Amino acid sequence: MRQSARSEALDDMSMTLLLVAAGLWVGAQNAIAGGGSFVTLPALMLTGLDARVANLTSTVAVFPGQMTTALANRTYISSVGQVRFVALFIIAAIGGVLGALLLLATPSALFSRMLPWLVLAATLLFARGAFGPKLKGKGLTGGRLKAGQMLVSIYGGYFGGGIGFLMLALFAMAGTAIREAQSNKNMLSAVMNGTSTAVFAFSGAVHWPSAITLGLGAMAGGYLGAFAIRHVPDKAMKIAVVSIGLLLFAGLLIRDMQ
Repeated sequence: MRQSARSEALDDMSMTLLLVAAGLWVGAQNAIAGGGSFVTLPALMLTGLDARVANLTSTVAVFPGQMTTALANRTYISSVGQVRFVALFIIAAIGGVLGALLLLATPSALFSRMLPWLVLAATLLFARGAFGPKLKGKGLTGGRLKAGQMLVSIYGGYFGGGIGFLMLALFAMAGTAIREAQSNKNMLSAVMNGTSTAVFAFSGAVHWPSAITLGLGAMAGGYLGAFAIRHVPDKAMKIAVVSIGLLLFAGLLIRDMQ
């Protein structure tokens, strides 16, 4: 009996250390290059959570760090093309709720089958934004920008991988300068994940011990990331993010084939 209790305690400690380490990595990674969901998702699944619960728990865990980043850059927030920022804020909030409700309505087994392809799509989006040619302002109309932001926000509430680069692409096509585009993206990402978190928090589906442990690690990692930016080459981190995404896609696909 004592041996069994000791073994269970060691397992719990191992899972806690795994989540803290993942949180530290994700906080630093998001500060440098983004793509943190490629780390939080497999870490949470390794602790025994199914794919859907791991996905929504990840959203809840990283939200505080996103909000901190967004507030730190709030002075550069601006209108995008013909659209005032407050309109984009409302769209992001509504889209995040719709995406969260859609995720909760998706059966766990179906989401598990969809997950490899969501990861692959998010990885390709990240790679396109990180290494592809930069988009120039092309006079994106206000109506198209709003529609695009709504689609990105729903996707963000549902899964979220690659939303940063999707928004940067939209804002670039609307002619927004990079500093303002980054600040808008950070705040709108926090908004859509904030409303998603509110939905998930009352759903009863969040694994709170994991969310809290991972979240604390991510907040600490964010501070480390601020220092790492000075020493870690941006390109190297982006290559690491894409590599993790492709490995995660392959691992999930192999798991589903077994």
